[in-house]
Amino acid sequence: MAETRWLDEREMAAWKGFLEATSRVSRHLEQQLKEDAGLSHAQYEILVRLSAAPGGEVRMTDLAHGLFTSKSGLTYQVGQLEKHGLVERRSCPTDVRGVLAVLTPEGRDTLRAAAPGHVAAVRAALIDVLERDELDVLARALGRVGALLRPAGQDSGMADSGGISTSSS
Repeated sequence: MAETRWLDEREMAAWKGFLEATSRVSRHLEQQLKEDAGLSHAQYEILVRLSAAPGGEVRMTDLAHGLFTSKSGLTYQVGQLEKHGLVERRSCPTDVRGVLAVLTPEGRDTLRAAAPGHVAAVRAALIDVLERDELDVLARALGRVGALLRPAGQDSGMADSGGISTSSS
């Protein structure tokens, strides 16, 4: 068995900084969305993904892959959105086993209203805190980490800007 490679002081500082920053940013964004829009961050991301999709609809399995969540977690979140009339589920016309999540007009309006506050919170908690070159380094570094841990054949799910820009909403 290989000897354990313990983290040195520099590596430990990076690890602790990553843990604290991701936890605090996630909690901050979750709180902002709950207070301002009555949405969880996962629900907001679902609305973003649907708004960016042709016809505002995506197969549930594809949505789960793009959102970094389990199918059961997605089913729960879509159910909550469905209760509020923001999303509806429909049978997939090309696959009897498939289910589509479909953005409703109310869902599009909710996303449109929530987006400015969310992007302001993202800017305040992360983007505007960093220098431009730091953003470039962060994007490259975290992109490499994500690619390493991403299941084979799976897209990053981040092609639409990760849910902070809703130009299509």
